[in-house]
Amino acid sequence: MQPEFVPPRLAAASDAGQDRLPRLAAAPEVGRARLTQPAADTPPLLSPDQVAATADAIEACQQPDGLILWFDGGHADPWNHVETAMALASAGRHRAAEDAYGWLQANQHDAGSWHNYYTALGIKDFKVDTNCCAYVAVGVWHHWLATGDQGFVESMWPTAARALDFVVGLRTASGHIPWAVHANGTPWPYALLTGSSSICQSLRCGLALAELTGHERPAWARTLARTTHQIRHRPDGFEPKDRWAMDWYYPVLCGALDGAQARAHLAAGAPKFLLGEHGVRCVADQPWVTAAETCECALAYLRTGDATAARRLIEATRALRADGGSYYTGWVVPQAKTFPGGERSSYTAAAVLLATDAVDHRSSAAGALTTTPGG
Repeated sequence: MQPEFVPPRLAAASDAGQDRLPRLAAAPEVGRARLTQPAADTPPLLSPDQVAATADAIEACQQPDGLILWFDGGHADPWNHVETAMALASAGRHRAAEDAYGWLQANQHDAGSWHNYYTALGIKDFKVDTNCCAYVAVGVWHHWLATGDQGFVESMWPTAARALDFVVGLRTASGHIPWAVHANGTPWPYALLTGSSSICQSLRCGLALAELTGHERPAWARTLARTTHQIRHRPDGFEPKDRWAMDWYYPVLCGALDGAQARAHLAAGAPKFLLGEHGVRCVADQPWVTAAETCECALAYLRTGDATAARRLIEATRALRADGGSYYTGWVVPQAKTFPGGERSSYTAAAVLLATDAVDHRSSAAGALTTTPGG
C-alpha cells in the first residue's frame, strides 16, 4: 500500500529536514543511576481538552458490545483492545473501559484464549496469539490502579487467570512459549522476543492480581523467571526479528531488562532505530515511523529513568495528530506522507494517551507500564 495523504503538520516537519537531529539520537550515558529529568514547570504533553478529544476518538471505534476496532469498519485484536481500554481509563472513561473488559469476558474461550482478529460481525482470524491473550492481566492491573475498584478486580480475576493459565500451559520443553497457536490447535514452532517480553509483563501483573485477590500461582512465577532468564541471557533462542524496533525496546519496556543492562541495550539500538526528530522506525532499513512504537519506546526510556528522552519521543508524535484528536498510524519520512494511506487507528491514539499519562501523571495508573508491580 502506498502513502496517500499529506497533512499540514507532516509537510512542515519534512521541510525542517533530517540533518537537525536532537540529542535523543545519541546514546544516553549507561553508568548513571538516574538519568535526565525535565524541568518541574514543564507543561503537560497534552492539555485536558486534547486528552478528552483523543479519548472521544477511541470511543468512536467502540462497538455496542464493547469491542474496540482499530478504526471504523476495521478489525480488532485482543492486545490492542486492552491497550485502548487502558487508555480510556487513563482519560477517566472508566465505564467505556469496563465495557471493553466485558467484551473480553463474554468472548473468552473456556481454555482461556481469544482469537487473533475480530470484526463487528465476528471472528476474522481464528489463530491465537499468546501474548495477546496474556495482556488482559496488564489491563486489569492498570484498571485497579486507575480506579481502586476491588470489585472490578474480583470480577475479572477468573478471566485473567484462565488467560495466563492457557499461555503458561503452552511452554515447550525448552521453556519457551510459542508466539501463536494455529486454528487447529497446533502451536507454532518458535517463540518471539517481543511477545515473550510482553508475556513477562503480563505475568508480573497477574502475580500482583493473584496476591491482591488471595490466590497463589507458582507456575506463573516459575514461567516468569525462566522467560526473563532467556531474554536476558539467551536472546538467540528466539526467532530472529532484529530488523524490527519492537525487538529492540520491548525487553526494556516490559521489565525483562533493567538497570544498567537496560540502559546499555537502548543505547546500542538507538542509532539503528531512532530517526532523528521524527521518532522510531518501524523497521531498521526503512524510513517508516509509527506513533505507537514511538510512544512505546518512550515508555522504555522512561522505565530506565530518562524522562527527557521519553518526552522528546512523545513530542515527535505531534506531527501525526489529526483534527478531532485522532492520530495517523504512521508516516514515511522522506515523502512526509501518512502510511498506510490516511489510516487513523485507535491503538495509536491509545499509545499516545498512555505515554503522555506516564509523563504527565494525569491518572493514578500513570506508572502502571513503567514500574514493576510491588517493585
